[in-house]
Amino acid sequence: MKKLAVVLLIFIGFGCASKQEYYLFTSFREPATDGLYLAYSEDGYQWEDLKGPYLKPETGASKIMRDPSIVRGKDDVYHMVWTTEWRGGNGFGYASSTDLINWSEQQYIPVMQHEPDVVNVWAPEIFYDDEADRYIIIWASTIPFRYEKGAEDEENNHRMYYTTTKDFKIFSDTKLFLEPGFSVIDCVIVKRAKDDYALIIKDNTRPNRNLKVGFGKTPLGPFTNISEPYTGFLSEGPSFIKKDGKYVIYYDNYGEKNYKAVSTEDFKTFEDVSSEISLPEGHKHGTITTISKSVLSKLIEKSKEK
Repeated sequence: MKKLAVVLLIFIGFGCASKQEYYLFTSFREPATDGLYLAYSEDGYQWEDLKGPYLKPETGASKIMRDPSIVRGKDDVYHMVWTTEWRGGNGFGYASSTDLINWSEQQYIPVMQHEPDVVNVWAPEIFYDDEADRYIIIWASTIPFRYEKGAEDEENNHRMYYTTTKDFKIFSDTKLFLEPGFSVIDCVIVKRAKDDYALIIKDNTRPNRNLKVGFGKTPLGPFTNISEPYTGFLSEGPSFIKKDGKYVIYYDNYGEKNYKAVSTEDFKTFEDVSSEISLPEGHKHGTITTISKSVLSKLIEKSKEK
């Protein structure tokens, strides 16, 4: 009986260990021509470099990869989108993988081809809408003389747009996602509960260039009650984890050339936790997802080759 109990404990312990999840942070390195870099963390604060590149950009006129945004979708398939051009493009890059090492053929998704005057397609962000079983992709684009502006140039007056897909083969028509009355980029959708969503945004007006948050009842908004800034001047590229009932929001504090983070329970009060985080040197903003122990083990082995 004792032997059976020991065997059962070992089996149960192994089963729990095999289900352990780790955080994975996508990244790139300037000048963004190498491709995808990765880092992982057990606690969501201290990040270990997995090096790179894991996917060299092959799509888009500029052949660059900036702002790689990833989501763990159904059947543990990872879907990733990224910026392919600073200027001149009308779409973004897309690829998928089950292990983050072997990737599908890269696609270029021309979501703004219907707008001949579009200046750019920046920082696409992917979100899995589990309520409607679909993927929502949002991004920032400038269409000169389309909207009111402040001190920005016409070619730097962004609004957010979106498309949806279930299979990454058929995409819905592009529509306006957010028009807050000012230039805005780098939005991230956060599902807090059913019918309760937050939207992390960057106010890209010249005097601000900082992070704020809005609130809505669906992942497509409308998002209202946009807050005052909770980060300093020249900050962007937010990504987040949820842990122990709190949200930790990472952001690129590019004015001071470092990374920072804040913690919040309600998106109304924010605590600076920058002293508690550590990221690989050169890390540039992407997004955070989760991976299994088996996926991480393979990535660690692959990183030893780089």
